[in-house]
Amino acid sequence: MATGKTFYLETFGCQMNAHDSEKVIGTLEHEGYERVDSEEEAGLILYNTCSIRDKAEQKVFNRLNDYKKLHKAGKRFAVLGCVAQQEGEKIFDRAPYVSLVSGSASYRKLPEMLDRLEAGETRITGLDDRQTDEAFETEFTSRQNPYRGYITIIEGCDKFCAYCVVPYTRGRERSRTSASVLAEAQRIVDQGYTEIQLLGQNVNSYRDPDEKLSFADLLAAVGQVPGIRRVRFTTSHPRDFTRDIVEVLDAVPTLCDHVHLPVQSGSSRILKAMAREYTRDWYLERIAWIKAARRPISLSTDIIVGFPGETAEDFIQTMDLLAEVEYDCVFGFKYSGRPNTPALTMIDSIPETEKASRLQVLLDRQREIQRVNYANHLGQTLEVMVEGPNPARGQVTGRSTQNKPVNFTSAQPIAPAPGSYAQVLITATHPNSLVGEAV
Repeated sequence: MATGKTFYLETFGCQMNAHDSEKVIGTLEHEGYERVDSEEEAGLILYNTCSIRDKAEQKVFNRLNDYKKLHKAGKRFAVLGCVAQQEGEKIFDRAPYVSLVSGSASYRKLPEMLDRLEAGETRITGLDDRQTDEAFETEFTSRQNPYRGYITIIEGCDKFCAYCVVPYTRGRERSRTSASVLAEAQRIVDQGYTEIQLLGQNVNSYRDPDEKLSFADLLAAVGQVPGIRRVRFTTSHPRDFTRDIVEVLDAVPTLCDHVHLPVQSGSSRILKAMAREYTRDWYLERIAWIKAARRPISLSTDIIVGFPGETAEDFIQTMDLLAEVEYDCVFGFKYSGRPNTPALTMIDSIPETEKASRLQVLLDRQREIQRVNYANHLGQTLEVMVEGPNPARGQVTGRSTQNKPVNFTSAQPIAPAPGSYAQVLITATHPNSLVGEAV
């Protein structure tokens, strides 16, 4: 390659993608590549992609178009992840300067694909169908997050929600053994991390291949690894959310008091059309379990507005659910059709303006709910894990165990290091963050 074995990698999308990139970086470095800070410096330019929403997908192709001129300088391009798996060899037609296309299930073949790339091949693919039972191992993971260690415990999805492309881009569900997860947790502690986040498209759908531990048992076991101070997990699916998960959150103090449980809609009729496999009442029963826990557990969710067939009454039911649950955080989205999904065959008759209006109404109401929720922390002292400095405001930023952002001032002459902890007195609140002083 023109500029040697150097690479630049940009990640689009979720925490799963971010952790996949850590695995890719570790593999590249093991193969003798050196990471650089820009496309211009790199011999190999990789984009790890997301296809959950159309905008995320378009960002990738826009980025490729922006830098295609670098191909003339002998640089190579690779598209990885969900867009790669979704579009396959069509990417070569759309962006002929791309030399390598690989879905996440094929990263185990990355060393072999790199050898072929270095030998001069220009159309290399690593694509798997849904039947693959292999996961990308993490032996060469290069952890990029300075304060949190990620562990993928389950990959893929078998739920086939009508709007979602993940089952087609990530393959079927395949879990790692509990022994391998616990071994990785210990390695993370040995590297100096005190917070671990367990990841999966449906993390609570975990099934131990060795049949030793349930998901709740695994949570408890990771939380009891010596040196662990915090354990998070995301994303849970309501269909597999069992009561023992709440029981273990109460029983093991190192498990963070936060659950992200996507509801998507407050209307049972729309949930059925979405193929979510639960009803409004089923979901609210699980919310009741969480609210009955001995310690307060923060709740967050995902909501889609404007799904095909959603009436004004369906949207009102979603708004009613919002008021009933009183989430601490909501990620709201307008419905947009994704390739290969069943919802594409449904009549999407709701105008974009109406979708945008409903989304704004939802977000405005949620902002008021959060304003009240966050105000309840005024005067409390919270443990905050430091994520880094906020120089513009002369503050330090971090998160509480409930995953709430906290910006605080510290009297220390040197700012606390990422991954350290501080006791912070909350002196002001906003709808999306807390403000305080280290005590």
